[in-house]
Amino acid sequence: MTQNLTADDQKRAAAIKALDHILPGMRLGLGTGSTAAHFVRALGQRVREGLAVTAVATSEATAALAREFGITIVELNELRHLDLTVDGADELDGSLRLIKGGGGALLREKIVAVSSDRMIVIADESKLVGELGNFPLPVEIVPFGYRVTMERIADAAAAAGCAQNLITLRGGEKHPFRTDGGNFIADCDCSHIPHPEDLDTRLSFIPGVVENGLFLDLATVAIIGHTGGVKELPA
Repeated sequence: MTQNLTADDQKRAAAIKALDHILPGMRLGLGTGSTAAHFVRALGQRVREGLAVTAVATSEATAALAREFGITIVELNELRHLDLTVDGADELDGSLRLIKGGGGALLREKIVAVSSDRMIVIADESKLVGELGNFPLPVEIVPFGYRVTMERIADAAAAAGCAQNLITLRGGEKHPFRTDGGNFIADCDCSHIPHPEDLDTRLSFIPGVVENGLFLDLATVAIIGHTGGVKELPA
């Protein structure tokens, strides 16, 4: 029987399913965003029931939420290596390539993901796409010379064959959004990204770019909530 889950119900269902991958004593990376928050709450309930884990948070917001539920939060420098990261995504394709950073935590999210043996991405079915790019690609940039950096990001998107390269400064020039690291976010509306690996490489060579929201070859499993329940996609 079809359950007709709402988008938020789908997120919650995916988050709860991800608990099947958690073992006592694990060192976890906790993502940022609405779907990741569902996982933190579900994990916190298990911790209150006696599950012992240690976690690294990818944002101050996630750290605060985790502490509310009694989850032990430490710095990545203390653990250095993680068993598993669970995080959401703004988009993912069938090859488990992701766009992340809608919540502005992409730099910490990528550092934590790279420090983990495995990464599980949890999402509702609307995030699963045939080709990345409909969701604007977040790019974290330093404030100095940001307009020049944004122009170079647009050039990189065009050179990588993106359908368009419209760049906006998140929050606007009067009140720009600041990441936990004090940087700006430039959102690049590409429409379609036919060659994510090419774009990722081009962005990495731009001075002023700290990191971009393409997460490639990082996710090992995707847990997708849909109207009838949940499904897992292996890499």
